[in-house]
Amino acid sequence: MTDHKARITPYEDGPLLVRGDFELVTPDGEPIDAGRSTVALCRCGRSAVKPFCDGTHKVVGFTAGTGREH
Repeated sequence: MTDHKARITPYEDGPLLVRGDFELVTPDGEPIDAGRSTVALCRCGRSAVKPFCDGTHKVVGFTAGTGREH
């Protein structure tokens, strides 16, 4: 296995978990303080604390797989 600075793991019907050494920025390149080395990023689009996950995906019934579906 190759050593990566960051690892991103999609969780079924949930967020993207980002672990490791990463930089989170806005589309304009402004830094977003993650506050930790592991964060959950929203995939459902309904989080009140975007880009971070707040668990809303469970309430709205968001579904997404963990792999590359075609």
